[in-house]
Amino acid sequence: MMIHGTWSPWGRRLPSVVVTDDALVATGTHARRRARLRGAVARSGIDALLVTDLINIRYLTGFTGSNAALLIVASDSEDGGGDAAECTQFCTDGRYTTQSAQEVPDLPRVIERPCDVALLRRAPEGLIGFEARAVSVADHMSMLTVANDGPRDIELVPMLDLVEGLRAIKDAGEIDALQRACAVADRALEDLIEAGGLRPGRTERQVGLDLDQRMRELGASDPSFETIAAAGANSAIPHHRPTDAVLAAGDFVKLDFGAAVDGYHSDMTRTVVLTAPADWQREIYLLVERAQAAGRAACVPGATGDEIDAAARDVITDAGYGPQFSHGLGHGVGLQIHEAPSLARDSASIMVPDMCVTVEPGVYLPGRGGVRIEDSGVIRADGYHVLTQTSKEFRVLA
Repeated sequence: MMIHGTWSPWGRRLPSVVVTDDALVATGTHARRRARLRGAVARSGIDALLVTDLINIRYLTGFTGSNAALLIVASDSEDGGGDAAECTQFCTDGRYTTQSAQEVPDLPRVIERPCDVALLRRAPEGLIGFEARAVSVADHMSMLTVANDGPRDIELVPMLDLVEGLRAIKDAGEIDALQRACAVADRALEDLIEAGGLRPGRTERQVGLDLDQRMRELGASDPSFETIAAAGANSAIPHHRPTDAVLAAGDFVKLDFGAAVDGYHSDMTRTVVLTAPADWQREIYLLVERAQAAGRAACVPGATGDEIDAAARDVITDAGYGPQFSHGLGHGVGLQIHEAPSLARDSASIMVPDMCVTVEPGVYLPGRGGVRIEDSGVIRADGYHVLTQTSKEFRVLA
């Protein structure tokens, strides 16, 4: 499905939206990702990794079902050689026999459940890592039973973020998907405004549902997360959930939303004023705008998440509103709406090219209103390239 670009009332041509029904990446891309992971597995000192986090399984195989596991063996060359115990193996249950054959054609498939136990029984001897964040206590007990009672010498080792560390750096196909997701969100907001969807008398809930439906009609599988539509005093609540509160003249209206396209999530926040703004509204909007520009400028290779956060936060603190900026500056976006790296106080994440992150400072005045301005973008060698193209200028809707 293609929707051609249009001119925004803010004087900028919005990008074309192109959404396809094809798989995001070819089989070869998934194989290259698994090869990178095998290197990380070998460097970590374990012999194999049992992957059970479904987002990580999608990243490594393309599988989009609700039950699966993947065994990555450090010595696996994926060249067709070796016996079954030496091959990377994929497991799902009988509901996904046909789907997995289509989505994961390049790996041996085991149709059995529970998937983690089935692959653990096929694992080689040695140290077998598991994803500590994704394994429940009950699942770990079942895995221990297999490790302790089987004929092979297996030791389970909890591992953290081996796959997530790879996912933090996006390949070209991922960045393309993120750009298309951002284009859907850009276009949906512009269409909402052009249709008069942000006006006194509508409720926050109506605005949020309207925006969600527009994103779906433009090709998003779903919103990236529950859309935030916050008006008046509610705009001072960073993660306000839409209610039946009615938009009124003089309100700030804060919209934090995104589109999911081919599994990848955009994230954008824009804040507008309905009818004539008060001086205090213009003041804090322009302050947040300066802070956001400082944060974007600091997103360069080699910078830490803490340093980038400080670049934006210092602008707000120096203006006397430090306590009113109550959250981190940003986060990674991709297959999840919040993923590595982190842009926040005390974050040691180091930026490298092709990381995709948000920059989203805010100032929130309880009982009055608040402003957040957020972009999604990609870090390149020459700095931060914004993917969300909607203008950030101070906008008053009549």
